[in-house]
Amino acid sequence: MGESTSDYLVNNINPYLAVILGAVGFVIALILQFSVRKYVAWVYWLLVVMVAIFGTMVADVIHIVLGVPYYASTIAFAIILTVVFSTWYKVEKTLSIHSIYTRRREVFYWAAVLATFAMGTATGDMTAMTLNLGYLASGILFIVLFVLPAVGYFLFGLNEIFAFWFAYIMTRPLGASFADWFGKPKGITGLGYGDGIVVAVLTILIVIFVGYLSVTRRDV
Repeated sequence: MGESTSDYLVNNINPYLAVILGAVGFVIALILQFSVRKYVAWVYWLLVVMVAIFGTMVADVIHIVLGVPYYASTIAFAIILTVVFSTWYKVEKTLSIHSIYTRRREVFYWAAVLATFAMGTATGDMTAMTLNLGYLASGILFIVLFVLPAVGYFLFGLNEIFAFWFAYIMTRPLGASFADWFGKPKGITGLGYGDGIVVAVLTILIVIFVGYLSVTRRDV
């Protein structure tokens, strides 16, 4: 949803205004998240959505405005993510999401989330456009990479925290690839439904799922 929303806004209103709106929305959601003292489903997922939109914009601005190749931005964001994880582990001695019950650990968590979205956008565009795989083939590639840590965990005893974060990171380019496949024109390997339709459908699904979690509290 973040990929399609970012593309829709940038292409249908002033691009600079779109990025500013994305940044403002991200900051508001971040303040809201850090103002609550416990997990609240709609507050948490609102920030995830805004991170998805703004993280996508950051990656796109670096490529389109600054002219940085996708492979270079992918490597750069991978380095940033590695630094976040390394610092987080050095300071807190764990990367487990079940240990996030202090503000400092929450800051590390959201820094990692933002970096994964930015890197995921750059990686998905790199495989689709730079490597010429197209959006569908890229999506299938990231499905395989998404499943690998589960296989490693259940069959070979792969560390559960590493398995979680590897799969978590893969959801970014996976989602972006399929969003682009549905939304982008057929001339660039998409199905041509349009970003607006993809945004509308995925937004409705997110609202339904988050509403379900808010009512049932099955995730608490």
